[in-house]
Amino acid sequence: MSALVRSLACTLALLAVLTGCSSADPAPAADTPAPSTEPSAAEEPPPDPGPRPRLGECHPLSFRQAVTVAGRTEPVPCRRRHTAETYFVGRLDLETDAGHVRRPDSRAAQAQARRACTARLPRHLGRTPRDLRLSMAQAVWFTPTPAHAEAGADWFRCDVVVVAAPRTLLPLPRRTKGWSDAPGTAMCATAAPGSKGFRRVICQSQHSWVAVATVDIPGTRLPKEPAISARMETPCRDAARSRAGGALDLTWSQESPTPDQWAAGRHYGICWVPA
Repeated sequence: MSALVRSLACTLALLAVLTGCSSADPAPAADTPAPSTEPSAAEEPPPDPGPRPRLGECHPLSFRQAVTVAGRTEPVPCRRRHTAETYFVGRLDLETDAGHVRRPDSRAAQAQARRACTARLPRHLGRTPRDLRLSMAQAVWFTPTPAHAEAGADWFRCDVVVVAAPRTLLPLPRRTKGWSDAPGTAMCATAAPGSKGFRRVICQSQHSWVAVATVDIPGTRLPKEPAISARMETPCRDAARSRAGGALDLTWSQESPTPDQWAAGRHYGICWVPA
């Protein structure tokens, strides 16, 4: 065999050996990490929307808490001191006609809660809406926080409270449905409306004026003060005369709604007489 033939045969044999070695899977390196056993993002638990309020819950609200519309306060047993009772729980409509999702603290969501809560309060207390205009019993409402709403919370909660004096809530009885003592929450004042010492209080407290009638103010926009005063004068004078038993010397005061009160739905004025 010539030297050229022997060299070619050795080269072919070497290629066969190298090919045979490279066809096998390479052994894993010693520092190759093991497959992860952590759950994937798809397996993470869903966000917690928080507990849903329940009808009949009682809450020891402060005045500041009562005017905070977002969030859920913790209930207490109704036999304990409390200042609010939940009389209705509804569902917020957070989807717009365009398919978007509105925030629970948006104007539209808050308007939905306000309308529902104020409409149901007279029925809960067993009184007429006009009766409640002259009462310190009020509806307050709460909605989920934006974070809880994103997690699926879509409730709103209606509570009844009684404002006994400025920034002070009255402790409530164990149950307020058909509340027989609700007339004791009537609206009085410490001084004439518009005067420096004017403060609304329940008539069980010391007072010098009492609210006796209301006068509807029509329209979608708040009228000018002279127009409101002219509309209220005769009804308020008649209410004062009825209260005075026909006396000729009559004293009364007229309270018009402020722009903020009008925007919140108070489209009426209040007639006051000395207590």
